[in-house]
Amino acid sequence: MPVIQLSTFIKAPVNIVFDLSRSIDLHKISTKHTNEQAISGITKGLINVNETVTWQAQHLLRERIFTSVITRMVIPEYFCDEMTNGDFVSFKHDHYFTATDGGTTMRDIIKFKSPYNIIGIVFNKIYLTRYLKNLIIKRNECIKLYAESGEWKSILNKN
Repeated sequence: MPVIQLSTFIKAPVNIVFDLSRSIDLHKISTKHTNEQAISGITKGLINVNETVTWQAQHLLRERIFTSVITRMVIPEYFCDEMTNGDFVSFKHDHYFTATDGGTTMRDIIKFKSPYNIIGIVFNKIYLTRYLKNLIIKRNECIKLYAESGEWKSILNKN
């Protein structure tokens, strides 16, 4: 099972980084290159524990539908989203937030399993793991930009 681990330091308070990370609105901004839209469940604002969101987006040359649920949350330290419907056999994203001197360290741990047995394993190694890692890096850069610039107010004050 592939695992992606990332760590991002953000010069902003942990509560702001935590809320931006669970913001449906900011997620849409960070994935506009894939035309990602929340089409069901929580479609704007902040997602909470036991709530679902269904995303529709263009990935890998076709439209994809992906539904996830927030299975655990400890504000402002941690939350976990897990796929309930989509192209993966399984997909789990753990989000960790640690307040540090001068900001927040945000850690992502993503574990996923692709379908198609050996073909899926080869595809993961050749392409998919890097593709997903780049999506999360782009998302984290957006969170960092909004948190550090003060633009977070335009996202979080809507809620």
